[in-house]
Amino acid sequence: MGSLKEETKTTGWAARDPSGLLSPYTFTLRNTGAEDVLIKVICCGICHTDIHQIKNDLGMSNYPMVPGHEVVGEVMEVGPEVTKFKVGECVGVGCLVGCCGSCRPCTAEVEQYCNKKIWSYNDVYTDGRPTQGGFAGSMVVHQKFVVKIPEGMSPEQVAPLLCAGVTVYSPLNHFGLKKSGLKGGILGLGGVGHMGVLIAKAMGHHVTVISSSDKKKEEALDVLGADDYLVSSDVERMQELADSFDYIIDTVPVHHPLEPSLTLLKLDGKLILMGVINVPLQFVSPLLMIGRKTITGTFIGSMKETQEMLEFCKEKGVRSTIEVVKMDYVNTAMERLAKNDVRYRFVVDVIGSNLENE
Repeated sequence: MGSLKEETKTTGWAARDPSGLLSPYTFTLRNTGAEDVLIKVICCGICHTDIHQIKNDLGMSNYPMVPGHEVVGEVMEVGPEVTKFKVGECVGVGCLVGCCGSCRPCTAEVEQYCNKKIWSYNDVYTDGRPTQGGFAGSMVVHQKFVVKIPEGMSPEQVAPLLCAGVTVYSPLNHFGLKKSGLKGGILGLGGVGHMGVLIAKAMGHHVTVISSSDKKKEEALDVLGADDYLVSSDVERMQELADSFDYIIDTVPVHHPLEPSLTLLKLDGKLILMGVINVPLQFVSPLLMIGRKTITGTFIGSMKETQEMLEFCKEKGVRSTIEVVKMDYVNTAMERLAKNDVRYRFVVDVIGSNLENE
């Protein structure tokens, strides 16, 4: 796999233009530095953000682009100053691979809010090279941005936790909502929403899935174990449940009204926005003022929270619902994900796809 003084080539699947079509692409990894870890990728989850990036939906894409930020792999080599990991260990890499290390968020160990953070792909590393993600045979990552996978956890099960999992764990942790007995709502039942149900239930919360229709009711209650299911257009039930929720995690990524969720919150309740929406959202201020309610949002999670979340999921037996695919199916998987045709997360079997032979 190379040495500390040699560059290593690897093969991934990359988009070359905003069509987003992925195909084999061989590129050179940076040298394994003193605090770097060389990782052989085992598997990688597919996130909705990957679609936005490969298709240049945000207008900031650079090509060729190897996506993937829910990466699980095996340590093949470590730099001489690496203290956290050993060769042969199973590790994970999430959305970030760098930060400035000196700003207020970095010193507070919430480096995901660093203004100079470096994304796992579609970014530029400190050496001037483009970062490439986990749809590839190998990655080189600074030890700070690598987490240890608890023994006994399946790599395929872990992958979605590294983005979707920590995204819902972080606000519950930060806002003091981890104690049992709370009543929470999960608005939207996609990749992030399904992890929200699983993690909130594992914390001992009464969990209600909130949706615009009843088509996912059976899955929410019987498969994921939610306690209740609320259709937001059911006026009678919405009134019945008004002022009763400690928090609602809103995972909906498109424009939608906030007032219905605000009416469900009790005194000091929190509406936590998770979906990336690029048009203004509206609400009337008395809905906040009368109940001292809060609209807030958080962004993924810190490396510290990611490790905590993995240990929590191991202890509680949290298992995500996934569909494992090979890399040659990835373009079809992207099309299906764009239509929400997956329950609930695609995970690419990278090591089983024999990328290095392409």
